[in-house]
Amino acid sequence: MSVYIMLVIAWGAGLMALLGGFIAHSEGSANTVLKKEWVHGVTAFGGGILMAAVAFALVPEGMKELNAWQLTGLFAAGGVTFCLVDAWLQNNEGNVAQFMAMVLDFVPEALSLGAVFAANPKMGILLAIFIAAQNFPEGFNAYRELKAAKLTTKTALLGLLGVSFFGPLAAIMGYWLLSDAPQITAMIMSFAAGGILYLVFQDIAPQAKMRRHWMPALGAVFGFIIGMLSKQLMG
Repeated sequence: MSVYIMLVIAWGAGLMALLGGFIAHSEGSANTVLKKEWVHGVTAFGGGILMAAVAFALVPEGMKELNAWQLTGLFAAGGVTFCLVDAWLQNNEGNVAQFMAMVLDFVPEALSLGAVFAANPKMGILLAIFIAAQNFPEGFNAYRELKAAKLTTKTALLGLLGVSFFGPLAAIMGYWLLSDAPQITAMIMSFAAGGILYLVFQDIAPQAKMRRHWMPALGAVFGFIIGMLSKQLMG
């Protein structure tokens, strides 16, 4: 299968984040309790998918290719690095945790997409579908977060469009450079996993909670199920 098809597939998976942003921008219903519950549910759904990515895609690769000290060090380095970035953003009155988590999730998985595609194109396509399913709710949440951080609509949407180009760029790097370097891929994934886990528990999960409402928490469960099912189908 052509490498150009892989690039289109990787870009399409990234564009799902932009589609999520457009939906968030276009959605203009009244700010009712039901709408708040739905938005919190989408936030939790995205958080659940991110947790599934850590549990089933990023960490297992690190455990397979790295020794205990490498895995621990890189995972901790990812968490500490994004703790420092998050603290800096908070001090400068900015909060783009969901946007950062989306990028942290997308780039290593697109690298893996390229590496997998080199050996098994059908598995690569299935992985791209999994990535696309993740990117849609993450793009929805990231757009609302970027708007809350006082960015203009144009800047927020352009940011999501820019993220989509990481897909083909990372995929071609994975295809050319990392198909025979599983340890480097695992190191990138382990670092990203630590950063995502920090962001989920520090910023994303607290935003998903509503007092006396239980649907948002179920959103996290179903998000995790999507990630778990995708991994099972790929396995």
